[in-house]
Amino acid sequence: MVSPASRPYIDASVPVLREHGVTITRRFYGNMFAAHPELKNLFNMGNQASGAQQQSLAAAVFAYAANIDNAAALGPVVNRIVHKHASVGIRAEHYPIVGQHLLGAIKEVLGDAATEPLINAWAEAYGELADLLIDTERHLYAKAGVQPGQLRDMRVAEVRQQSENVRSFTLTPMDGEAAFDFKPGQYISVSVSFPDGHVQLRQYSLSDAPDADYLRISVKREPAGHETPQGEVSNWLHDNVQPGTILRVTHPFGEFTPDTESDRPIVLLSAGVGITPMISVLKRIAQVHPQRQVVFGHAARDAGHHPHQEDIKAAQAAMPQLKVATFYEHVAAADQAEPGFMQVEALPDWPRHEAEVYLCGPIGFMRAQWKNLLTAGVPSARLHREVFGPEMLDYLD
Repeated sequence: MVSPASRPYIDASVPVLREHGVTITRRFYGNMFAAHPELKNLFNMGNQASGAQQQSLAAAVFAYAANIDNAAALGPVVNRIVHKHASVGIRAEHYPIVGQHLLGAIKEVLGDAATEPLINAWAEAYGELADLLIDTERHLYAKAGVQPGQLRDMRVAEVRQQSENVRSFTLTPMDGEAAFDFKPGQYISVSVSFPDGHVQLRQYSLSDAPDADYLRISVKREPAGHETPQGEVSNWLHDNVQPGTILRVTHPFGEFTPDTESDRPIVLLSAGVGITPMISVLKRIAQVHPQRQVVFGHAARDAGHHPHQEDIKAAQAAMPQLKVATFYEHVAAADQAEPGFMQVEALPDWPRHEAEVYLCGPIGFMRAQWKNLLTAGVPSARLHREVFGPEMLDYLD
């Protein structure tokens, strides 16, 4: 709990962070990487180049300032952060480095407005947040039975083209032990070392039910955009990985874990490559409760960009109460799909006040579906989401 003396300065920072947050975080990252270039290996430099990481951190700092005494609001944010940190191997000794450069960036950007009492208040607040994250991450590493940054060698057993831009990779352990256990919805980080010596880690959702013999990930090839570079790791995986390739991966992490073990109705809605964790969920349900009522909705550009269609057909054959709805922006005559974007009214009916609804996809999809589901009468407590990439914490407002 931040002291009464510091609290007014934190409260006063809220409008300042709204106005200057991204400028502060840009300065923070620039200064930190200049002083500690080795830390670039822990950050997604593609998101750095696009500005997404700076915006995400600014949103997180703002959320912390605005809800510093609201544990219920901060809990889900902290949980998401610690799982991401564990997936890239953040350690306790990294936090003083971050704190030093974050406070330094606040001073640089705010100038004379960054008074000593304000900086001291933020030093106190950051220290409390760091202690919380360090302690939570320590317990998470211990529960997983791994050290921060620990990697495991996995051999690629199969490569399969799931759609025009998504390829799946089946990985088997090289140490003779069982594959990692995980909860459907979780992800692993894949570590890639490039010829110039730099290393990048990327998180990819596991796209099959848990199995002692293997893991499977599905990777979308990310092209360059108007303001974003092409996906460095995703393109490398598509261009270089074949059966027999050795990949180094982390233990599975992630707090987005839909309920697969009960027999209550469930709704799984996704768009684009957001289908990958939903396939893991669906295949697990088919194993343990094939009679369960499941609505599976997916939106894609067209049939050619719709991955894991074979997995969905197999689930339909095994699950008599599975209802599937597909939406394509561009529909061909032979497609069994609704035209256009996903519409709640075009989904199969489900008990709105009983079923848990899980969403995964791009932020635009998430924003639209969240609001549409609320309008359709789905209680907000029944809605759960996973966003790929840096998250703007206020995107549902």
